[in-house]
Amino acid sequence: MDRQHRVMGALVGSAVGDALGAPFEFGPPGAFSTRFPTAARGTATEMCGGGSLGWAPGEFTDDTQTALLLAQSLLERDGLDEADVFARFQRWAQAGPPDIGVQTSAVLGSGLPWDTAAAEHVRAGHRAAGNGSLMRATPAALFFARAGQRVTMDAARRISALTHGDPAAGEGCALFHEVLRVLLEGGDADDAVAGALPLVAEEHRAKWARVCDPGWRPEDATEGNGAVWPTLGSALWALRSSTTFEGALRLVVDLGGDTDTVACVTGALAGARAGITGIPVRWTSVVHGRVPGSGDRTWELRDLQLLAAQLDGERHLRPHEPAPTPGLPATEVAPGVWAADLDGARRSDRDFAVVSLCRTGGRFGHEVQRFAYLTDDDSNTELATVLDDVLGDVAALRAEGRRVLVHCHAGASRTGLVLRAWLVREEGLSAEEATQRVAAVWPHLGTWNGRFSAALEDLARRG
Repeated sequence: MDRQHRVMGALVGSAVGDALGAPFEFGPPGAFSTRFPTAARGTATEMCGGGSLGWAPGEFTDDTQTALLLAQSLLERDGLDEADVFARFQRWAQAGPPDIGVQTSAVLGSGLPWDTAAAEHVRAGHRAAGNGSLMRATPAALFFARAGQRVTMDAARRISALTHGDPAAGEGCALFHEVLRVLLEGGDADDAVAGALPLVAEEHRAKWARVCDPGWRPEDATEGNGAVWPTLGSALWALRSSTTFEGALRLVVDLGGDTDTVACVTGALAGARAGITGIPVRWTSVVHGRVPGSGDRTWELRDLQLLAAQLDGERHLRPHEPAPTPGLPATEVAPGVWAADLDGARRSDRDFAVVSLCRTGGRFGHEVQRFAYLTDDDSNTELATVLDDVLGDVAALRAEGRRVLVHCHAGASRTGLVLRAWLVREEGLSAEEATQRVAAVWPHLGTWNGRFSAALEDLARRG
């Protein structure tokens, strides 16, 4: 898998987990599966919003808000500037975010300098091993991953100590950093833990070894999952107990309690394992939020994808502005399934449910729009996963009676792949028959991508 797929998967996955878990925060175990016993692929998905703080569907919480503040500091200061990070956190806290941890609020509002505030909080006898520094750790884990094990673990401790004076929290962040670093390289989470435990401070090593052991289960926790130990332990348990991003997130949200943070941490690790294409598009497409104290900017999927690449070293990248297209008008290719190019889709009737297979430069204003990560080159190693996800959503939207409009930039290769795959799956056509059928109605079809052709043949063989 292309590294950038894993990098984007980690950052987007953390925000997706945060938003998915937010409505169930402090609720009972099993609430998620009770409400969503099966995948909700139609218009109303598991990104349901609500909860005690009335989140909008797909809206992320303080977990991602503070992560974005950390990410911006790392990029703008070209490295870790603890005083700058702390000042950004303070401005955020002063702006009155709807959700902020008790410990984080106390430290940021203490009036003490950045290098003493958290330590004084501990010395005053307050508990300080919450999961509030772990929940925001993903951007720094991405930023320092290429520097190696010791550098990334040290950075994790320093950032954690800004608000969480108990070194146990810092050691948990250090372990998280190292696990994510190894996952980005295609490695195994448990191997990463085994290699990192000798670098954990001796006084905390035994407990972290127990919580990260492959035999540990969430019911073994000695603290609620608002603490750092069961948060990371549950994330590792979910990875071992699942093979997909969706499966891992379902497990941890069903734990109840501090669901947004446990799902946020799990989402980062599961997203690095699965890559951006392994996260359901019905979840990624709606994730969004604002950062109090930082203006009116709304962060969306495209912003998170760009930020992830910048944190991984692509500092020169800027927001994508797609070139204009001819504006091919929407054309029905199969019953209820239509095709267009980028500008044709942008100008289409608002009652279409739009499936975008390229970078669009922004939303179109349609009520339902899904963004699939699909590039027209050889970097798509997970085509079967993408097709299964997109076709499943198209089927669900069609079952609701919606017209579905599929497009990419030129409306040629990627659009053609999904249209042909739809006919293979829904009407049992062979790859050749589907190609002929689409070409007869949509002459803009492009068939030059060999990987796409191979994926289509594989889909036909699988039936």
